Amino acid sequence: MPPTLASLVRHPGLKLSVLAGEDRLETPVRWAHVSELADPVPYMEGGELLLITAMQIEADDPEEMSRYVRRLVGAGVVGLGFALGVKYAEVPPALAAAAKEEGLPLIGVPRPTPFIAISKAVSAAIAADQYRAVTAGFEAQRELTRAAIGAEGPTALLARLAAHLDGWAALYDASGSVVAAAPDWAARRAARLTADVERLRSRPGPASIVVGGGCTAGAAGAEPAEDTAVADRVELQSLGTGRRTRGVLAVGTGAPLGTAERYAVHSAVALLTLTTERSRALQDAEQRLGGAVLRMLLAGEPDHARAVAGRLYGGLLDAPFRMLVAEVPSGGGAAQQPHAAPSAADEAPTEAATATTASTSVGTAAGEAEACDPLATLIDIMEAAAARTGESVLVVPDGGRLIVLAPDGGAAVTACAEHARTVEGRRGTKARPRDRTAAAPSGDELVIGLSAPAGPIAAAAAYRQAEQALSVARRRGRMLVEHEQVAAGSVLPLLADDAVRAFADGMLRALHEHDATGRGDLVASLRAWLSRHGQWDAAAADLGVHRHTLRYRMRRVEEILGRSLDDPDVRMELWLALKATASGTSA
Repeated sequence: MPPTLASLVRHPGLKLSVLAGEDRLETPVRWAHVSELADPVPYMEGGELLLITAMQIEADDPEEMSRYVRRLVGAGVVGLGFALGVKYAEVPPALAAAAKEEGLPLIGVPRPTPFIAISKAVSAAIAADQYRAVTAGFEAQRELTRAAIGAEGPTALLARLAAHLDGWAALYDASGSVVAAAPDWAARRAARLTADVERLRSRPGPASIVVGGGCTAGAAGAEPAEDTAVADRVELQSLGTGRRTRGVLAVGTGAPLGTAERYAVHSAVALLTLTTERSRALQDAEQRLGGAVLRMLLAGEPDHARAVAGRLYGGLLDAPFRMLVAEVPSGGGAAQQPHAAPSAADEAPTEAATATTASTSVGTAAGEAEACDPLATLIDIMEAAAARTGESVLVVPDGGRLIVLAPDGGAAVTACAEHARTVEGRRGTKARPRDRTAAAPSGDELVIGLSAPAGPIAAAAAYRQAEQALSVARRRGRMLVEHEQVAAGSVLPLLADDAVRAFADGMLRALHEHDATGRGDLVASLRAWLSRHGQWDAAAADLGVHRHTLRYRMRRVEEILGRSLDDPDVRMELWLALKATASGTSA
């Protein structure tokens, strides 16, 4: 620990005496400084033992000494050393009284003890304390490293860190969820800090914040009683080598961290970053392997895919999985156009494409790109959820899009759906159709298509289902659409396509032009007749005309269009054209 006034008084070589402030001798001393100025306050930083001979001050003047001592206390001076036998044989009563009144420790320095000896003693004690802190920090680093590479990994590291800090520690993943805590009761404490963790994750890394309050005190090893409140100090540190946070470390202590504790926390941050950040080479290799497995599945070679997947993805192919295709609508024309399924001859995703979607960037510019990449955010959310339950997920960046294989009913698919609901709720769009004339969505939006459950042999069909669901999601303005929703829904929303509307407008244009002349209401008559399945009396009643009038109008429709209403294909096309051009058709 740093030197204190008490340790200096006990120093056998200094022979100091205490003249006032005996109850404040345990105050740490940051430095010993000599000044004969009448007002040394502008040159003080706080924490100093000020040494004087009283050559330049009126030490016998009570009012002057009261002002002098009051200024020293206000500047944070922790003690006043007075040289005995230089100008004054004893400490003047006015100075002693002022020191007692302000509670400032007053130390008598005998004539044989030079001020430089006190300065050297303070300096040596500070250096020894710093050496002890560095040594303790290195020892903590070795302990934490042994824990990090052990079987329990981060869990053991957090336990060692909490013991070293005499507090608690917790680890959050990229989604902000608590994945480990030590001691065990700290998990509940850490869970109450999710809002602060989210605030830190929104900042570019590396970053840290200090929060406090709300924890409770009690016996060691168990969570304290809830009715005994104590405001612990919690420091949150971001983890990751880029500007995007890959995780968060939280440490809670009863007081600010000392030098040794700071070394330990910095070591833990570095070690946890290594465990949460895979190397770029390893990540590229995994993604190339995943891309090869996906291409084999889509090429109808599930046995070869299993062989290549091995332990990394093998378990994923032993149970039903979901195929997910995601893209950012504002990514440009390429992202908007339908994509062909990757073939066995396709090359693996390029390093540039991979880096912008799934890997960590070491450059500032790339880090800024990651920070606003919704595809990378989706990867983090799904991979973090999968890691918590031990699932395998196959993630393949595909240019400006993302293809994912995840277990059906697993944590990754659930996390994706929850993320979509959260984003849609924040946007306030939910299932509301997007205005076809509106501008493209902002870059923080995603469009996701999710297939029905499938096995390896049906991977190509699952990919087509995900593509179809993606198309519907894009058209409806939804973030996520599952293929089951497409199959169970109505076909009418699919008519809200510009090409379909153009076809419908062209097919009905001649009838609308006829009606515009006032010579009949052919469009309404056609709609009523088709809706009544060609029943003349019922359709005529709906229109309020005689059935012969309706028969005449239908003959005029056939003449104008040059097509027979006896043909079921013609009736179907006309009905769909009427629905596509009707006001209120869902997009």
